[in-house]
Amino acid sequence: MARIKGVDVPNNKRIEIALTYIYGIGRNLSNQILKAANVDINKKAGDLDADELARIRDEVNNHLTEGDLRREVNMNIKTKMEINSYQGVRHKKGLPVRGQRTNRNARTRKGKGKTVANKKK
Repeated sequence: MARIKGVDVPNNKRIEIALTYIYGIGRNLSNQILKAANVDINKKAGDLDADELARIRDEVNNHLTEGDLRREVNMNIKTKMEINSYQGVRHKKGLPVRGQRTNRNARTRKGKGKTVANKKK
């Protein structure tokens, strides 16, 4: 397996898809990186030679990915929580942040349902 930015990218997938295993790289950015590195999009990750891998690594290093990106996102969330913005308050309470309704969904953020006494009538 090829390692890029500390992530093992799968050998059996096309390099366009394999790069998306790195946090912060989606399909669009993956295509831009491969175009800038002059690597064929349809090539499998396991078939890349050392020169192509080095060019991809150099190009990925120009973008904010993995640990640096995670740190920046977490710092942004902490800042919002410290200044008591609406989004920060929602983060503190563990509720959806981006305007979703909460009276019947939002189980991902709110967790397992809590039964309320005397609710049935």
